[in-house]
Amino acid sequence: MIIETSDLTKVYRTEEVETTALDTIDFHLEEGQFVSVMGPSGCGKSTLLHILGMIDNPSEGSYRFLGEEVSKYSESKRAAIRKANLGFVFQSFNLIDELTVYENIELPLIYNKTPSHERKEKVEKVLEKLDMEHRSKHFPRQLSGGQQQRAAVARSIVNEPNLILADEPTGNLDSKNGHDVMKMLAKLNEEGTTILMVTHSEEMAGYAGSVIQLLDGKIVTQ
Repeated sequence: MIIETSDLTKVYRTEEVETTALDTIDFHLEEGQFVSVMGPSGCGKSTLLHILGMIDNPSEGSYRFLGEEVSKYSESKRAAIRKANLGFVFQSFNLIDELTVYENIELPLIYNKTPSHERKEKVEKVLEKLDMEHRSKHFPRQLSGGQQQRAAVARSIVNEPNLILADEPTGNLDSKNGHDVMKMLAKLNEEGTTILMVTHSEEMAGYAGSVIQLLDGKIVTQ
């Protein structure tokens, strides 16, 4: 089991208002699954992804990642687990404009202090896997939206993470490029990569093996 939550709750409080973003979520994700999380804006999708990605902590409840209870960990301890185990794909690509495609993909390996010869081998392997070798020396501004997202996916898998978390990965793409990215994610899943994706699109959610519906911070269908 990669992810297992029990009564996972997130409450945001100000002096005047208390907002429950997640309400006692029970959820599990097994190795090799591809799961889409759907729901209207404000239903808690991004909050759930941030907590499962250890960017944020829950207010209450249990979150076990690879069998380890991580719900109360400090930011530094969560960051160490993130770097070792997770890959992220964002709607806005989040590539660094001043770096080439090769250098953007290499960045997680540098953060993980991977030796240079291993970095070269891993980056070249993932460039070939995602058919991006011919774009390795290009800068993000020289790529189409679809190519930028392909580079972002390459960056997310270069460390061979246990899990990819994708937040609206086709949100900034036209239909053709969106389907191309989803086909690529589906192929990665077929090859063994576990994926959890947040999306507004029923069409794109259809690429996943299963779909979860969130409403008002609760899972309504799973």
